This record gives sequence, structure tokens and C-alpha cells, in this order.
Amino acid sequence: MSGSQGAAGLFVTFEGIDGSGKSTQARMLAADLRAAGHDVVLTREPGGSPGAEDIRRLVLEGDPDRWSAETEILLFTAARRDHLERTIAPALAAGQIVICDRFADSTRMYQGLSRGDLRGLVDQLHGLMIGREPDLTLLIDMDPGTGLARAKGRQGSEERFEDFGQHLQEQMRAGFLALADEFADRIAVIDGTRDMDLVAADVRRTVEARL
Repeated sequence: MSGSQGAAGLFVTFEGIDGSGKSTQARMLAADLRAAGHDVVLTREPGGSPGAEDIRRLVLEGDPDRWSAETEILLFTAARRDHLERTIAPALAAGQIVICDRFADSTRMYQGLSRGDLRGLVDQLHGLMIGREPDLTLLIDMDPGTGLARAKGRQGSEERFEDFGQHLQEQMRAGFLALADEFADRIAVIDGTRDMDLVAADVRRTVEARL
């Protein structure tokens, strides 16, 4: 079954502000592709491997000022490196489709922009330790007020970034849209304000065009 997309595999990521619906869309896409006979690995960041899940708890829980921005970038990069070594790279080598909820673009935005201009540092570390981009990134675009209300409504413990408030989410949305211009060959912007099934149909069409 995995031979249908060639031996190289396909690496698809979902990005967007908190509450944009990207995690739901990642799950729906994985289910659709599996139903069509593809071999799919659904994963997430930070996390996706046992070591990276340990780091996830360190960065997503607790006080917003728990870490300096520089320390946080190192933690996210460490989690991503472990995730790449143990989950993503082996799956792609086996010809599987890897769908990841957030990847390096989130670090470019949240850590690169949220507390000063650290984008250059993020990109340097990415080049040194990660060295690969997704084949396709789906940016689920959403009004920051709506997204934040959805995210806060989940009542989870992982709300460190939501606790920075709406201004951060507005900054992030503008940043993600600018990133979509910068990496136009890889990032497709999907309107996330519509019904979930309409969004999913758009996502599916965009991915099928790459298969």
C-alpha cells in the first residue's frame, strides 16, 4: 500500500494560530488518506517521540515567563531533532505519508517573533540541527479572536501560549501569512473560518495535487 506515493514518502505539516482547527484537520486528512489506501503516520509538535513528549510538558505548561525566548528555542529544537530522528525520517524512508500538527514554521513564529526578533537564531539552529522542510504545509487561516476563544474553551493544561493573549495571536496570524508569501512554493493558505467539512475538502484537494 505504501508504494502508491513512491519510496520517498511525503511530509505534510499543518500550521496556524491556536484554535484554528489545524489539529482536527490533520486528523481528518490522516483518516481520509488511510481510507484511500495510503500508509500514514499522524504526529505532532512539540512531541511525536517519547523524548519530545517529555519536552512538550516543559514548554507548554506553567507560567508564560517560565523560560527565556532563547532557552525555549533550544528546547523546541531539541524536541524537533528527536522527533525527526525517531519518527519522521524513518517513516519517510519507508515511503509513508507523514502528517505533522506543527513543525518548524511554528517556532519561526512563536519563538522567532513573540518576544523580540529571534527569527535569525531560529533559522540558524534549524539549518544546523534539522535541515529539512516539509514537502507541503497547510496554513489554516483564522481570525485571532475566534481562534483564541476556541482554544481557551478547551480547558486544557497546555495553555502557556494562549495565556500570552490575543495580541500575540494577531501577531502570529500576520506572521504566518507573511511566511506563506516567503515560502509560496510550499505553504498553501486554507480559509479555516468555514464549515469543518468544507475546509477538509480543500485540504484533501491540495494534498492530492502533490501525491
